[in-house]
Amino acid sequence: MPQPSLALLPSGKITLRDARRGTTRDVELEPFEMAVHPLHDRSTGRPLTPLTWFETINLCNELSNAEELQPAYTRAGDGRSVTWNTSADGYRLPTEAEWEYACRAGTTSPTYGPLEDIAWTSLDHIQGPQPVGQKKANPWGLHDTLGNVWEWCWDYADPARYGDYRTLRGGGWADEPWSVRASVRRGSSPDAVLEDIGLRVARGPVGTDGEAQGWSHQADRERASLRGPLPVGWTPLREIIR
Repeated sequence: MPQPSLALLPSGKITLRDARRGTTRDVELEPFEMAVHPLHDRSTGRPLTPLTWFETINLCNELSNAEELQPAYTRAGDGRSVTWNTSADGYRLPTEAEWEYACRAGTTSPTYGPLEDIAWTSLDHIQGPQPVGQKKANPWGLHDTLGNVWEWCWDYADPARYGDYRTLRGGGWADEPWSVRASVRRGSSPDAVLEDIGLRVARGPVGTDGEAQGWSHQADRERASLRGPLPVGWTPLREIIR
């Protein structure tokens, strides 16, 4: 597994939208590093797939240990509870705010160029992930942030509705154009095995204990603390977020 090539991204601001709740919020971001490509196999250049969210946590720590950096994550004895040390200098998953900020690279349109030029999608009629870096990069030099494979983020998708599902961003090689946009978000179980999911690592100590780059442990707790009758199919996460 090759060591990732990283780009240093400047500080800035991103506006995130929550379609279910009909809200928006502005997030101020500190500088951080983001991988130029999804994590990929050295011999083929293709993104590593399928990766569960838990596997990406392990991979981040393995990469950190290989470079004698401080690992960002600690897994509890049950294996499902993961703690992020925001002061660690090792590899980690991006927050949703970091991911969208990096993908947009200062642009404001749904994509940073025509999908045919920048992303592998259903328009290409392919059967699997393609070698990284074959399509045009975004203005900050990042390849394949849209299309090719979905990328795990640190954040919960919606702990009130989907329990411990984590967020995915970017779209995959078989997705229709409407699903391959900078603002589109998807969630899945952290142990789900899906063929179109990979990983783009970030680096950089940011924020404070329990809060960083648009993510907050306290906000997760508040979103998961629903009271009263629940809509059918909702499974709020209360066991892990304490």
